[in-house]
Amino acid sequence: MDIKFDFEDINLIANKCLVSSRRECNPSVQLNGFKFKIPVVPANMSAVVDEKLCFWLAKNNYFYVMHRFNIDQIAFVKMMKQANLFVSISVGVKKEHKDLLLELKKLDLIPDFITIDIAHGHSLVMEDMLKFIKTTFKNTKIKPFVIAGNIMSAEAVKDLEAWGADALKVGVGPGKVCITKLKTGFGTGGWQLNALQDLSKVAKKPLIADGGIRCNGDIAKAICFGADMVMAGSILSGHDESPGKLVVNNGKKYKEYYGSASVFNKVEAKNIEGKKILVSYKGPIAHTYQEMEEDLQSAISYAGGKELMALRKCHYVIVKGTINNGDDR
Repeated sequence: MDIKFDFEDINLIANKCLVSSRRECNPSVQLNGFKFKIPVVPANMSAVVDEKLCFWLAKNNYFYVMHRFNIDQIAFVKMMKQANLFVSISVGVKKEHKDLLLELKKLDLIPDFITIDIAHGHSLVMEDMLKFIKTTFKNTKIKPFVIAGNIMSAEAVKDLEAWGADALKVGVGPGKVCITKLKTGFGTGGWQLNALQDLSKVAKKPLIADGGIRCNGDIAKAICFGADMVMAGSILSGHDESPGKLVVNNGKKYKEYYGSASVFNKVEAKNIEGKKILVSYKGPIAHTYQEMEEDLQSAISYAGGKELMALRKCHYVIVKGTINNGDDR
């Protein structure tokens, strides 16, 4: 009997608090030698981030991954380099993406982070792209830290690490605007925490939990279950700085939020696995980041530590959940 559960099904159990103030707790995280204030990165989606927002994030010591849709990536890398900020971009696995990386190398505009961003990361095209990147930048001064995904199995962890991935993005279809499970029958929606827990047992490289985050407490839960960083879409959309279109309905403000595999983000309406929704307008994104930091400090204090990884020592209870006895039809 295998019990499957997700974020809303879990309550973490507090340990003895060791700090006199929650402000003593440190929710920062390090990745590729860079220190970031919190272990949260906005989803690399055109409805969540753009060049201007990524500039703000980098300047304020937050991790970002720039999306790869209809943008001038060379101009973006130049802008970030000229401002002496770290560079984090996304690529796919097609020839055009290889050509982009070769051009960046030629221009000496090598990114600090490259995310290979495809829906099904455990694939032969991922193996080819990982090996291409590692070979291309083998002898350069800057060697990009390569994040690869998305994946959902222990076998995928082992393969992508063997192929050269420096970090792995975990989660297939748990996002709020993703309909992969409905369209294909595959996904980690409903058991994203199980996936993290299982994959963390075999992973030797950092894991980035991608999708399913609905509130700040879910970030703490993802860290507890094995994530080193959390990628969030819906809760980091809807702000002044968010690229989504502002919509007013009955006097209330909303912003559009849509999936990368939706018709709203594709040139061709093929292989659609995403949808569009309206999210409530949230004001300045700086306020949301400040609240996330404060909530993580509180979570660490409940975990009985001072650093982020104290959350890994927490026990938990399942307050709801489905029991999978292997007889699902």
